[in-house]
Amino acid sequence: MSKITIGRQFCGPPNSGNGGYVCGVLSRELDGAVTAVLRAPIPLDAELGLERRDGLALLLGEAGATIAQGGPAAQELPEPPPSPGLDAAREASTRHPGLNERIHPICFTCGTARDEGDGLRVLPGQVAGAETGLVACAWTPHANFAAADGTVGAEIVWAALDCPGYFAWVEKEGRHGALLGTMTGEILEPVKAGEDYVVVAWPILKDGRKEIAGTALYDAAGRLVARSHQVWIVMGPRGPMAAAAPASATA
Repeated sequence: MSKITIGRQFCGPPNSGNGGYVCGVLSRELDGAVTAVLRAPIPLDAELGLERRDGLALLLGEAGATIAQGGPAAQELPEPPPSPGLDAAREASTRHPGLNERIHPICFTCGTARDEGDGLRVLPGQVAGAETGLVACAWTPHANFAAADGTVGAEIVWAALDCPGYFAWVEKEGRHGALLGTMTGEILEPVKAGEDYVVVAWPILKDGRKEIAGTALYDAAGRLVARSHQVWIVMGPRGPMAAAAPASATA
């Protein structure tokens, strides 16, 4: 078993890890498409165990309790809609709800209070003329997140794919916070710092308190480079979009 610490930089809410980032950490221990399950809020700045057991990657908290796990993909990944293109994605990001409302401003992925190179600033908004809930934004990974060869790690790519699925449902119907319970993802091509990408997300299915979303990452030429399937659990009563926040152990 190895040891790992999720630093406060990689928070979702103030006191727990960003779900996509944590899922991406688990994915690095496995080959191919991976399903990661978040079982508890992920402590920040605390030593955690990372263990391979019976074909799974386990993240262990106090007393060896499993707080997250990853394994081979448990379902097929959805076929994403095509990229709307960089110009349309940039225009869509001007409608990101967090630009006008306080929606979890310090989140590593979608926090509007985070500077470039500190957070990812993945800020999706409704795509003009598209079905309600189809959101997109442009994203250029910062060099701070790159390895020596210029590529960014799986945990950064998975983090970029995380919160857009939440905002797809915010645009679809408006609601209070949600927890990311499960995320299945795969990276098809290396993602490089300094290059322009398009992040797309869309609502797939609502089943009681479960809201299922898909997210995808395209390069500037419109080629699919990564994608995910997400299960979000709606928390609390429904309310206006202004009250919405990805108040989870994940987003």
